[in-house]
Parts: sequence; C-alpha cells; structure tokens
Amino acid sequence: MKVSPQDVSHVANLANLELTESERTAMLRDMNSILDHIDNLNEIDTTNVLPMAQMAVLQSEQASREDILEGLRPSLPREEALANAPANDGIFFIVPKVIER
Repeated sequence: MKVSPQDVSHVANLANLELTESERTAMLRDMNSILDHIDNLNEIDTTNVLPMAQMAVLQSEQASREDILEGLRPSLPREEALANAPANDGIFFIVPKVIER
C-alpha cells in the first residue's frame, strides 16, 4: 500500500498542519518509507514465535541503584542551591513572571 499526495494532505488537515510543498514531498517519502519497512517486517516467518505480553529483559542489563527513601537523605543546602542563581532573595529563586491575568 502506498500513500498518495492526497493522503498526505488529508492527514495534514486532520492534524491541523499547514505544510509547504517541500514538506508535503518529504512527508510522502517518509510515510511510504515507513510502510515499506512494515511490509518487510510482514515477510518475516513468525510461525514458531510465541506471542509476548512484554519484553523480557535480563537483570544484568538493567541499571539499578540502592532504593533510598527521599526523606531520609540530606538535601542540598539552600545556600549551595541558590549560589549560582541569577537572582534570589535568600530563600527562593527569583524568576520573571510568565503568567498574566
């Protein structure tokens, strides 16, 4: 199955995107490339492969750290946290107002 330029226009319209002609061309190429890849995957013989509910990951591949309750670990001292702040009042970071009423 190939994607047509009309399909790209339709998907762009559904996504409320305004694409230039070069972006439409690139999208057409990329979408067809994805579908070609899926077609290649569909050709693989999976008759003897059992379905999986989730990927099995070996324990040795997982990064791990000691499980420490956050409340039991000392936090960064306030003075040290505020040391590199462009502006602070000694207690809080001072930042520009970004929400107006």
